[in-house]
Amino acid sequence: MYNKWNDVKGKIDSQSPLIHCITSPIAINDCANAVLALGAKPIMAEHPLEVENITLMSKSLAVSLANITDARAESIMISGKAACKAGISSVIDLVGVTCSKMRADLAKKYITQCRPAVIKGNVSEIKAVCGMGFDASSGIDVSDKDKVDSANPKSIEEMSYIVKNYAAANGCVVMASGETDIISDGKEVYHISNGSSRMADVTGTGCILNCITAVFMSVTDALTACVLAAAVLGISGELADDSRGLGTYHIGLIDSLSLMDSEKFSQMAKIKKYNK
Repeated sequence: MYNKWNDVKGKIDSQSPLIHCITSPIAINDCANAVLALGAKPIMAEHPLEVENITLMSKSLAVSLANITDARAESIMISGKAACKAGISSVIDLVGVTCSKMRADLAKKYITQCRPAVIKGNVSEIKAVCGMGFDASSGIDVSDKDKVDSANPKSIEEMSYIVKNYAAANGCVVMASGETDIISDGKEVYHISNGSSRMADVTGTGCILNCITAVFMSVTDALTACVLAAAVLGISGELADDSRGLGTYHIGLIDSLSLMDSEKFSQMAKIKKYNK
Protein backbone atom coordinates (compact mmCIF):
# COMPACT_ATOMS: atom_id res chain seq x y z
CA MET A 1 0.00 0.00 0.00
CA TYR A 2 2.90 2.40 0.70
CA ASN A 3 3.94 2.39 -2.95
CA LYS A 4 0.45 3.28 -4.21
CA TRP A 5 0.39 6.84 -2.89
CA ASN A 6 2.31 8.45 -5.75
CA ASP A 7 0.25 6.79 -8.47
CA VAL A 8 -3.11 7.50 -6.83
CA LYS A 9 -2.31 11.10 -5.88
CA GLY A 10 -0.91 11.70 -9.36
CA LYS A 11 -4.21 10.59 -10.89
CA ILE A 12 -6.18 12.88 -8.57
CA ASP A 13 -3.95 15.83 -9.45
CA SER A 14 -4.18 15.21 -13.19
CA GLN A 15 -7.90 14.39 -13.33
CA SER A 16 -9.29 16.66 -10.58
CA PRO A 17 -12.32 14.35 -10.23
CA LEU A 18 -15.75 15.68 -9.30
CA ILE A 19 -16.91 14.16 -6.00
CA HIS A 20 -20.58 14.28 -4.98
CA CYS A 21 -20.94 14.55 -1.21
CA ILE A 22 -24.31 14.42 0.55
CA THR A 23 -23.30 15.12 4.12
CA SER A 24 -24.27 16.92 7.29
CA PRO A 25 -24.49 20.74 7.27
CA ILE A 26 -22.49 20.58 10.49
CA ALA A 27 -19.44 19.36 8.56
CA ILE A 28 -20.18 20.33 4.96
CA ASN A 29 -17.66 23.19 4.74
CA ASP A 30 -14.82 21.11 6.19
CA CYS A 31 -15.67 18.20 3.91
CA ALA A 32 -15.62 20.40 0.82
CA ASN A 33 -12.29 21.93 1.84
CA ALA A 34 -10.79 18.49 2.54
CA VAL A 35 -11.78 17.31 -0.95
CA LEU A 36 -10.22 20.46 -2.42
CA ALA A 37 -7.09 19.99 -0.29
CA LEU A 38 -6.45 16.64 -1.98
CA GLY A 39 -6.86 18.06 -5.48
CA ALA A 40 -10.41 16.96 -6.29
CA LYS A 41 -13.56 19.04 -6.84
CA PRO A 42 -16.46 18.77 -4.37
CA ILE A 43 -20.12 19.28 -5.17
CA MET A 44 -22.41 19.20 -2.15
CA ALA A 45 -25.83 19.13 -3.86
CA GLU A 46 -28.61 17.53 -1.83
CA HIS A 47 -31.97 18.61 -3.28
CA PRO A 48 -34.00 15.54 -4.31
CA LEU A 49 -34.81 17.05 -7.72
CA GLU A 50 -31.17 17.54 -8.73
CA VAL A 51 -29.08 14.87 -7.04
CA GLU A 52 -29.49 12.14 -9.66
CA ASN A 53 -28.03 14.34 -12.40
CA ILE A 54 -25.24 15.54 -10.11
CA THR A 55 -24.30 11.98 -9.13
CA LEU A 56 -24.23 10.83 -12.75
CA MET A 57 -21.73 13.55 -13.69
CA SER A 58 -19.50 12.73 -10.70
CA LYS A 59 -16.71 10.17 -10.35
CA SER A 60 -17.78 8.92 -6.92
CA LEU A 61 -20.42 9.48 -4.25
CA ALA A 62 -20.15 9.95 -0.47
CA VAL A 63 -23.31 9.89 1.65
CA SER A 64 -23.68 10.38 5.39
CA LEU A 65 -26.54 9.72 7.80
CA ALA A 66 -25.39 12.53 10.11
CA ASN A 67 -28.00 15.14 11.09
CA ILE A 68 -30.43 13.42 8.72
CA THR A 69 -33.58 15.11 7.35
CA ASP A 70 -36.45 13.81 5.22
CA ALA A 71 -35.11 15.57 2.13
CA ARG A 72 -31.55 14.34 2.63
CA ALA A 73 -32.74 10.79 3.28
CA GLU A 74 -34.67 10.89 0.00
CA SER A 75 -31.68 12.32 -1.85
CA ILE A 76 -29.31 9.72 -0.43
CA MET A 77 -31.46 6.92 -1.85
CA ILE A 78 -31.94 8.64 -5.22
CA SER A 79 -28.21 9.23 -5.62
CA GLY A 80 -27.26 5.81 -4.30
CA LYS A 81 -29.53 4.01 -6.76
CA ALA A 82 -28.30 6.17 -9.64
CA ALA A 83 -24.68 5.48 -8.72
CA CYS A 84 -25.30 1.75 -8.42
CA LYS A 85 -27.02 1.58 -11.81
CA ALA A 86 -24.27 3.64 -13.49
CA GLY A 87 -21.37 1.76 -11.90
CA ILE A 88 -20.24 4.76 -9.85
CA SER A 89 -18.70 3.77 -6.51
CA SER A 90 -20.32 5.07 -3.33
CA VAL A 91 -19.41 5.13 0.35
CA ILE A 92 -21.94 5.39 3.17
CA ASP A 93 -21.12 6.70 6.65
CA LEU A 94 -23.30 5.02 9.28
CA VAL A 95 -23.48 8.00 11.64
CA GLY A 96 -25.98 7.48 14.43
CA VAL A 97 -27.32 4.04 13.54
CA THR A 98 -26.71 3.05 17.17
CA CYS A 99 -29.09 5.65 18.58
CA SER A 100 -31.70 6.06 15.84
CA LYS A 101 -33.90 3.31 14.43
CA MET A 102 -34.74 5.54 11.48
CA ARG A 103 -31.07 5.87 10.57
CA ALA A 104 -30.47 2.17 11.09
CA ASP A 105 -33.37 1.33 8.77
CA LEU A 106 -32.11 3.81 6.16
CA ALA A 107 -28.61 2.34 6.35
CA LYS A 108 -29.90 -1.19 5.77
CA LYS A 109 -32.05 0.04 2.88
CA TYR A 110 -29.09 1.81 1.27
CA ILE A 111 -26.78 -1.17 1.69
CA THR A 112 -29.36 -3.54 0.19
CA GLN A 113 -30.60 -1.38 -2.69
CA CYS A 114 -27.57 0.77 -3.56
CA ARG A 115 -24.74 -1.74 -3.05
CA PRO A 116 -22.08 0.71 -1.79
CA ALA A 117 -18.43 -0.02 -2.49
CA VAL A 118 -17.59 1.03 1.08
CA ILE A 119 -19.48 0.86 4.37
CA LYS A 120 -17.87 3.12 6.99
CA GLY A 121 -18.60 3.59 10.66
CA ASN A 122 -17.14 3.43 14.12
CA VAL A 123 -16.99 0.08 15.89
CA SER A 124 -20.40 0.48 17.55
CA GLU A 125 -22.01 1.43 14.23
CA ILE A 126 -20.48 -1.49 12.35
CA LYS A 127 -21.66 -3.86 15.07
CA ALA A 128 -25.14 -2.37 14.82
CA VAL A 129 -25.54 -3.01 11.08
CA CYS A 130 -24.12 -6.49 11.59
CA GLY A 131 -26.99 -7.21 13.97
CA MET A 132 -24.63 -7.68 16.91
CA GLY A 133 -24.88 -6.35 20.43
CA PHE A 134 -23.53 -2.84 20.93
CA ASP A 135 -23.54 -0.09 23.55
CA ALA A 136 -25.65 2.92 22.51
CA SER A 137 -24.92 4.99 25.61
CA SER A 138 -22.56 7.39 23.81
CA GLY A 139 -24.99 8.60 21.14
CA ILE A 140 -23.27 8.88 17.76
CA ASP A 141 -19.82 8.27 19.27
CA VAL A 142 -18.27 4.86 19.81
CA SER A 143 -18.92 3.67 23.36
CA ASP A 144 -16.10 2.95 25.80
CA LYS A 145 -17.27 -0.66 25.90
CA ASP A 146 -16.90 -1.06 22.12
CA LYS A 147 -13.60 0.79 21.69
CA VAL A 148 -10.78 -1.05 19.95
CA ASP A 149 -7.24 -0.08 20.90
CA SER A 150 -3.66 -1.33 20.92
CA ALA A 151 -3.76 -1.86 24.68
CA ASN A 152 -6.27 -4.66 24.10
CA PRO A 153 -5.02 -6.79 21.17
CA LYS A 154 -7.96 -9.18 21.58
CA SER A 155 -10.40 -6.37 20.80
CA ILE A 156 -8.55 -5.68 17.54
CA GLU A 157 -8.54 -9.37 16.63
CA GLU A 158 -12.27 -9.77 17.33
CA MET A 159 -13.22 -6.65 15.36
CA SER A 160 -11.01 -7.69 12.45
CA TYR A 161 -12.99 -10.91 12.24
CA ILE A 162 -16.31 -9.01 12.32
CA VAL A 163 -15.22 -6.51 9.66
CA LYS A 164 -13.82 -9.18 7.35
CA ASN A 165 -16.93 -11.34 7.54
CA TYR A 166 -19.33 -8.43 7.05
CA ALA A 167 -17.34 -7.23 4.04
CA ALA A 168 -17.39 -10.70 2.52
CA ALA A 169 -21.13 -11.05 3.09
CA ASN A 170 -21.87 -7.75 1.35
CA GLY A 171 -19.27 -7.87 -1.41
CA CYS A 172 -17.79 -4.53 -0.39
CA VAL A 173 -15.08 -2.93 1.73
CA VAL A 174 -15.86 -2.22 5.39
CA MET A 175 -13.97 0.44 7.34
CA ALA A 176 -14.30 0.51 11.13
CA SER A 177 -12.71 3.75 12.30
CA GLY A 178 -11.07 4.24 15.67
CA GLU A 179 -7.70 4.46 17.38
CA THR A 180 -6.82 1.57 15.10
CA ASP A 181 -8.77 1.71 11.84
CA ILE A 182 -9.73 -1.77 10.64
CA ILE A 183 -10.39 -2.18 6.92
CA SER A 184 -11.26 -5.28 4.90
CA ASP A 185 -12.60 -6.32 1.52
CA GLY A 186 -13.59 -9.73 2.87
CA LYS A 187 -10.24 -11.23 1.93
CA GLU A 188 -7.48 -8.94 3.15
CA VAL A 189 -7.49 -6.99 6.41
CA TYR A 190 -5.48 -3.83 7.09
CA HIS A 191 -4.88 -1.95 10.33
CA ILE A 192 -4.09 1.77 10.25
CA SER A 193 -2.62 3.22 13.44
CA ASN A 194 -2.19 6.87 12.50
CA GLY A 195 -4.02 9.72 14.20
CA SER A 196 -4.17 12.05 17.18
CA SER A 197 -6.50 12.00 20.16
CA ARG A 198 -7.32 15.64 19.37
CA MET A 199 -9.12 14.59 16.19
CA ALA A 200 -12.03 13.43 18.34
CA ASP A 201 -12.38 16.99 19.67
CA VAL A 202 -13.07 18.41 16.20
CA THR A 203 -16.62 17.93 14.94
CA GLY A 204 -16.81 16.31 11.52
CA THR A 205 -13.53 14.41 11.19
CA GLY A 206 -15.49 11.24 10.50
CA CYS A 207 -17.40 13.02 7.75
CA ILE A 208 -14.09 14.25 6.32
CA LEU A 209 -12.80 10.67 6.25
CA ASN A 210 -15.94 9.59 4.42
CA CYS A 211 -15.55 12.26 1.74
CA ILE A 212 -11.81 11.81 1.18
CA THR A 213 -12.42 8.08 0.85
CA ALA A 214 -14.66 8.99 -2.09
CA VAL A 215 -11.84 11.13 -3.50
CA PHE A 216 -9.39 8.23 -3.54
CA MET A 217 -12.09 5.82 -4.71
CA SER A 218 -12.64 7.96 -7.81
CA VAL A 219 -9.25 6.86 -9.17
CA THR A 220 -8.51 3.50 -7.51
CA ASP A 221 -10.14 0.42 -5.99
CA ALA A 222 -12.17 0.68 -2.80
CA LEU A 223 -9.72 -1.18 -0.54
CA THR A 224 -6.77 0.98 -1.56
CA ALA A 225 -8.94 4.09 -1.24
CA CYS A 226 -9.92 3.27 2.34
CA VAL A 227 -6.38 2.46 3.44
CA LEU A 228 -4.95 5.63 1.89
CA ALA A 229 -7.76 7.84 3.23
CA ALA A 230 -7.43 6.54 6.79
CA ALA A 231 -3.65 6.86 6.76
CA VAL A 232 -3.60 10.32 5.15
CA LEU A 233 -6.18 11.80 7.52
CA GLY A 234 -4.44 10.21 10.51
CA ILE A 235 -1.05 11.58 9.45
CA SER A 236 -2.61 15.01 8.95
CA GLY A 237 -4.01 14.81 12.47
CA GLU A 238 -0.55 14.04 13.81
CA LEU A 239 1.11 16.84 11.85
CA ALA A 240 -1.44 19.36 13.12
CA ASP A 241 -0.89 18.30 16.71
CA ASP A 242 1.63 21.04 17.48
CA SER A 243 -1.14 23.62 17.16
CA ARG A 244 -1.85 25.80 20.20
CA GLY A 245 -5.62 25.55 20.55
CA LEU A 246 -8.50 23.58 19.09
CA GLY A 247 -9.38 26.21 16.49
CA THR A 248 -5.81 26.30 15.21
CA TYR A 249 -5.70 22.50 15.25
CA HIS A 250 -8.89 22.42 13.17
CA ILE A 251 -7.31 24.62 10.50
CA GLY A 252 -4.03 22.73 10.79
CA LEU A 253 -5.80 19.51 9.85
CA ILE A 254 -6.86 20.93 6.47
CA ASP A 255 -3.43 22.54 6.04
CA SER A 256 -1.73 19.19 6.57
CA LEU A 257 -4.05 17.47 4.10
CA SER A 258 -3.22 20.04 1.44
CA LEU A 259 0.54 19.71 2.06
CA MET A 260 0.66 15.90 2.10
CA ASP A 261 3.42 14.48 -0.10
CA SER A 262 5.11 11.17 -0.76
CA GLU A 263 7.91 11.82 1.73
CA LYS A 264 5.54 12.50 4.63
CA PHE A 265 3.33 9.59 3.66
CA SER A 266 6.16 7.06 3.36
CA GLN A 267 7.79 8.17 6.61
CA MET A 268 4.67 8.45 8.76
CA ALA A 269 2.05 6.00 7.47
CA LYS A 270 1.41 3.15 9.90
CA ILE A 271 -0.21 0.53 7.69
CA LYS A 272 -0.14 -3.12 8.70
CA LYS A 273 -1.57 -6.07 6.84
CA TYR A 274 -3.29 -8.38 9.30
CA ASN A 275 -2.60 -12.04 8.58
CA LYS A 276 -4.68 -14.00 11.09
